[in-house]
Amino acid sequence: MNPIMEQIKKIGIVPVVKLDSAKDAAPLAKALTEGGLPCAEVTFRTAAAEESIKNIVNEFPEMLVGAGTVLTLEQLDKAINAGAKFIVSPGFNPEVVKACIAKNIPVCPGCSTPTDMEAAMALGLTTVKFFPAENAGGIAAIKAMSGPYTGLTFMPTGGVNAKNINDYLSFPKVIACGGSWMVDPKLIDAGDFAEVTKRTREAVTTVLGFTLAHVGVNCETEAHTQDVAKLFSNLFGFEYKPGNSSVFAGSVLETMTPLPGRGKHGHIAIGTNSMERAMYQLSSKGIKFLDETAKKDASGNIKAIYTDLDFSGFAVHLIQK
Repeated sequence: MNPIMEQIKKIGIVPVVKLDSAKDAAPLAKALTEGGLPCAEVTFRTAAAEESIKNIVNEFPEMLVGAGTVLTLEQLDKAINAGAKFIVSPGFNPEVVKACIAKNIPVCPGCSTPTDMEAAMALGLTTVKFFPAENAGGIAAIKAMSGPYTGLTFMPTGGVNAKNINDYLSFPKVIACGGSWMVDPKLIDAGDFAEVTKRTREAVTTVLGFTLAHVGVNCETEAHTQDVAKLFSNLFGFEYKPGNSSVFAGSVLETMTPLPGRGKHGHIAIGTNSMERAMYQLSSKGIKFLDETAKKDASGNIKAIYTDLDFSGFAVHLIQK
């Protein structure tokens, strides 16, 4: 996958932005970045698009900014000259796609039919925008399309919101979703960038879906490990589940005889909808991950990993829900 698309996949949400005035570009970029989404698709629906992209690139060079609603070669040239790092269009325009390929800029054309998708694949594309997502059948349609087109991934846009985004992102063939609910034009026109940041944070929280998975408690001996788990199970009606190296009381408490490693008293396991996106977001906050503790599935995807955090003698690790 193209490095830009890899980064979009880690972010998970591409805010689709309509700006009527280029003066709002930098404040909006700041609000999105502070909210945890250093990414934006600035649409060419207004005359302010080109200058807006320039302003974001100049003031927030680390931000991943692309151009959306690119319908013509003229708009494409303006977007590239402004510094756009990727191109998105609502439909499949062969001229625009071929020009993007020739200029070596990632492009994600809108496709909603098998014909569109085959045309995109014939030009070597592996990711397309599924648009308009909800009107075109939603996640059920994407899953159906993925049957014959196994090498294709999707970025659904159109009708995606806080209530249904995880329906899309839970499917492995969806790399990210485009959405505009956190960048409502009314908020931008009113200069309410604090609300943009708030909604952006809420969107990130929704996607990550952090929950307390279980608490691990270190015990002095193997017998003590079993006794504590049995007591907890008997008191609260949880299933007693002995394993090779630890014992679970239901899914909430894990007891173990400590080996040299992390957590003086034990560990706290935090579940997440997406290990990749959770690691990206926490890394941006300065949290480090201990590669030697990673557990992976047969495909090489990380399913659990410890952080460098320690809360009163309890280590913290992430696990895939």
